This record gives sequence, structure tokens and C-alpha cells, in this order.
Amino acid sequence: MNELDAFYSQASDHLRQQSAAWAAHIDAIGPCLHAPLPTRDPYQALVRAIAYQQLHAKAAEAILGRLLALYPGDDFPSPQQLLATSPEQLRACGFSGRKISTVQAVAQGRLDGLVPDHAEARQLEQEVLVERLTRLPGVGRWTVEMLLIYTLEQMDILPVDDFGVREGYRRLHGLEAQPTPRQLKELGAAWSPFRTVAAWYLWRVPAK
Repeated sequence: MNELDAFYSQASDHLRQQSAAWAAHIDAIGPCLHAPLPTRDPYQALVRAIAYQQLHAKAAEAILGRLLALYPGDDFPSPQQLLATSPEQLRACGFSGRKISTVQAVAQGRLDGLVPDHAEARQLEQEVLVERLTRLPGVGRWTVEMLLIYTLEQMDILPVDDFGVREGYRRLHGLEAQPTPRQLKELGAAWSPFRTVAAWYLWRVPAK
């Protein structure tokens, strides 16, 4: 067992101890398969996260697919390429007006040095990075948390504003209403230092 698998096993054991509902759910889903993508530049990760804002995964992937098709031969558009792309082209990909402004602000922020490269991002404290990136219009805490989880491989992040996480908790415990972000933050304190793994499992609570 490698180091990451050992961590996931430890996390699952910790979460199983939280309640019978947690234990049953983890047994049903199986081992955690969370797969960060640490090779992505934070600029790219932010653009991708913005595409996912308030959308189902399939819709966001379709938008990203159309975006990438605009730049044949490139894995992902550079900040300069994205800034040179017209709003009409981005709208045809499926981006809303607000998201067009946001992704281009991220591209400009990368050129200006506000959006760090991978090496710098890893050196910044979590809350410093959140404060810095949420200066960008349209970038909220959730967007930065997706960067922390998927690009910077942070394993103790609980995105309490995430609908899927809150809905997963509601389904897991058979509640009538979702916990508020504040309530989920308090509940999630007991899941530390494995809150990213907890979020991964909560995203996978089936509808009943």
C-alpha cells in the first residue's frame, strides 16, 4: 500500500467512527479514489473551476470541451490566448456573461502575478491564498477550495458552501433540510484532518 492509499484508509477508518450512517456509506462506496491533478497550473485550475460553478459536471465538461476546441494543438489556452478570445466566442462555448468576465479576470491576474504559479501557490498559507484570489471578480471561496483540493492536494478542506456536500450530508443522515454552511463547518471539525476525503464521500451519497 502506497502512502496515499494508507492515508485514505486512515481517513475512512476515522470517518466510519463518526456514525453508523457514515460506516455504512463508506462500506457501500468502497475505498476513496480521490485523484488530485497536481500538474495543473493554478490559472488553469481556476478557469476549470469557474466553468463548474453552479453547473452539473456534464454541462461543465461540455463547455470546457468547446473551449479547448478553439485552440487546436494546445492542451489549454494560455492567459494571453484567453484574453484574445472574444466574448462572443466564449459565450458560444456556453459561458455566461459573468463567467466570461471572471475567466478573463483570472487570465489577466495570472499575467499580473496575482494568480500564482504552482510553486508559489504551494508556499502560500491556505487563508492567504483564499484572500488573494477572492480579490478577483467572480472568484469566491468555493472556487479557491477546488484549487486547494484538486491542484494543491490539500487533504483537510471542507467546501461548506458546496451544494453537493451539504445535500450529501442531508441524505446521509435522512434530514429534512441541508445543514447551513456554518452548521456544516461545525460538524466537519470532527472529521479533521480528513475533511477532503469526507467531502469526496459526501459527493457520492446516492439519492433515495
